[in-house]
This record gives sequence, C-alpha cells and structure tokens, in this order.
Amino acid sequence: MSSAASNHFPADWLLPEWPTPPGVFALCTTRAGGASEGLFGTTNLSFNVGDVPGHVQSNRQLLAQAMQALEQQAGYGADQARPRQPVFVRQVHGRHVQVLGEGGGEEQPADASVSDVPGLGCTVMAADCLPVLFCHQQLPVVGAAHAGWRGLLGQDGLGVLENCFAAYADRVRRQAGQAGLSDNQIAAQTMAWLGPCISQPAFEVGAEVQAAFVGPDPDCAPLFEPGAPGKYFANLSGLARYRLQRLGLAQLFGNDGSQDWCTVANKERFFSHRRDGSPGGGTGRFAACIWVA
Repeated sequence: MSSAASNHFPADWLLPEWPTPPGVFALCTTRAGGASEGLFGTTNLSFNVGDVPGHVQSNRQLLAQAMQALEQQAGYGADQARPRQPVFVRQVHGRHVQVLGEGGGEEQPADASVSDVPGLGCTVMAADCLPVLFCHQQLPVVGAAHAGWRGLLGQDGLGVLENCFAAYADRVRRQAGQAGLSDNQIAAQTMAWLGPCISQPAFEVGAEVQAAFVGPDPDCAPLFEPGAPGKYFANLSGLARYRLQRLGLAQLFGNDGSQDWCTVANKERFFSHRRDGSPGGGTGRFAACIWVA
C-alpha cells in the first residue's frame, strides 16, 4: 500500500503500486482532506448518505483536481480546458457495466464501468465493499468494479467482475483492431488492483451466503471460515482474487487480506458501513478511480 506524495491532494490517499503503462493513472481516496464533517469526515464522495451536498461536491472536485495533478506530475500537461472527470455510477450491488463515453452520463445504475476515453475516470465508491481496478499492459483501456458479495456472486457464475472484464475485453479488441483476440489472450495482458475492503475477521455472513458461493463452486469453500452456528466469516478480497484468477488474470495487486487493508479495522483512514452505518446512511464513501490520459 502506497500513500500519495503530492501537494495537490491529501498525502493519505492511496496510489496503487502496480506497473501501469504510460498514460494510465489510478488513485484511491481515504477519509482525509475533504470538507465533510462528523461520520462523513472528511472526504465523503456520496450524495446518498445524508451528507451536505455542497460538501460532497467539493470533495468530488478535489478528486478531479487530483486526477489533473497526477497527469501534470507525470509530464502529460493535462488540458486545463478539458478537466479530468471522475464518472460516478449509481451502485446497486448488481453486475451491470457502464461503458463511459457511450452516452447515459453520470449516475447510471451500474456497479462497474470501462473506458478508453481520455480524462473520463472509471470510479467506484465503497465503505466495506471491494473496489477492483482493471488495466491493460499496453493499450489505453481501463475498468473499475464495485464488488460486494452480491455483485461478486451474480447469477450462474457471472458476477460484476466477469461482466466488467467482458466489457473491458471488448474495448481492448477495438483498441487493438483485432476482433479475434481471445479472452485468455486479453487476460494474460491485464492487471487488476484490489482496494481496501472489509477483512475476513470482520465480515460475518449467513449460511445462505456461504451456500450460494460454495454450492455451485466447492473450490471456494476455504474462503469461508465457520463462526457461530449458521454463520461464516467470508474472505471478500480472497473471493475476488479467486474469481479474477478463474478469468485468467495472474497479475493481481493491492489488497492481500491483511488488516492494513481492512475498512473496519482502520477507523481513522477508511469509511465502514458495518462499523458506523445506519439505515439512513450513517457513514461516508471513499472512491477508487482509474483513467487514461
């Protein structure tokens, strides 16, 4: 885990440590540096949790400025007339994917997005669920997915990660001009970064959740530890890694399941709905963002 080193945005924010190609940038916010107060303090990025809208707008502008700053630091001289834009989808714990630049605008109901449009940042919010970023080794194609257990599970073995990769792979084929590229070939040239999320010791689920995963796929059984009767502790980041590896992705970075990445355990750094939430919202949301210059 690497913190951001910049005078243009909070040093506490995370810069993913992975070998992205030139012109691809990624950033993950934390609680630090924004305008929000109380349980939303200080960089809540969601309008839907009860925070002051003006504070949220200010925090989103801070993220856009950080995108611009990262490009400028890398010598790309981002066009000031066309500011970088984090594009937020309306997350519904599903598996739909929004292709940025193809109409629809922000706040479409989706839990993932892909982009090959310069300056449009695939952005997902979280407060215990897992943000996953995708990046091609050579081509300017990126994606981001919001993976809670419902989105990971999906239907018939196809969840938000599988759908995000499928949409991402279509953009890779277009960029490469090779319609015949197989999913396996694309996966071999793709990296994924897993952001902060709830860790296994804090993520108690019911037996029905364990059964929904393990019933059709017994190989993922080790990712559930028995708890109290009828309860299990689920390894959310481990389940995501398992699903990504099943897609053929071998280059996985970021969250290794340790407590440093746990949203619940690190109260000063990350929002956590399970720790602080309420039916009305109760806590803020941080965001992970990836884009091409």
